[in-house]
Amino acid sequence: MIGKAGCRGAATIVNAIATGKGAAFGITLEADARVELERGGGDIVLEGSSEGADLAAGCVRAVARKTLGTSGISGEVHIKSDIPISRGLKSSSAVSNAVCLATATALGSKLSDMDLVLSGIEESIKAGVTITGAFDDASACFLGGVIVTDNRSFAILHRGSLDPDLEILLHVPSRKITKASLKGVDFSPIRKEVEKAFDLALRGEYLKAMELNSRAYSKVLDVSEDMAELARRKGALAAGISGTGPATAVVCDRGSVGDVMKALQDEEGTVLVARINDSSAREVVPRLL
Repeated sequence: MIGKAGCRGAATIVNAIATGKGAAFGITLEADARVELERGGGDIVLEGSSEGADLAAGCVRAVARKTLGTSGISGEVHIKSDIPISRGLKSSSAVSNAVCLATATALGSKLSDMDLVLSGIEESIKAGVTITGAFDDASACFLGGVIVTDNRSFAILHRGSLDPDLEILLHVPSRKITKASLKGVDFSPIRKEVEKAFDLALRGEYLKAMELNSRAYSKVLDVSEDMAELARRKGALAAGISGTGPATAVVCDRGSVGDVMKALQDEEGTVLVARINDSSAREVVPRLL
């Protein structure tokens, strides 16, 4: 039984850590998964890497359990991704979604989008790659567009979209920030600011929400807003820390993207180019495997 699937990434509008409510929008960076499975007990092996092996195996077994009534399955998982890991660009959400969807394809499962998303979230929590469960991130990756959620009740409160002609630049430092390193950080001092950002997102003022969120979280995370401020000065429509960083997501129109890109490329770090993604993971044709 073989299944392939792809899922695109996302960037933050409102980080849910401080309040349990968040928002994100889909971008065209991508994670692809291929699973080769057999019924019966045995190992689920992630080929080519030990990092993420528990998450991949957990996702396969979770979908098998919901589809077949048993997690007794063995096989291999192959993953390729162009989403930088541990930079705030939803790599684990995209990977878990892709593995769940590839497994569902291999098994002929009729699980719904939300069944697959929640399977990936459950396994991401077990693997320690998320603090809040990342329902906002996982939903934006799987469904595309703008997603505003209450992560505590796994409820989508609002769906919207950004202009597909917008350009997305991602400034990605070499430094990684793991979720484990954030244990003990007190986010309560910024709760009111983040609540204001969330209210803006609910009203469809996504870019204002993104910037307010970034300014708030930069106060408690060891992440500078320098790249966001530079992008704004050079004409970006909005810029902000994505997730817990250290990557910065920048939204540009076609008139400003050249100046912003040049300014960011002069700084230390890598600049990636993406577009807005409005497509569901079910519509994504895997291009990396």
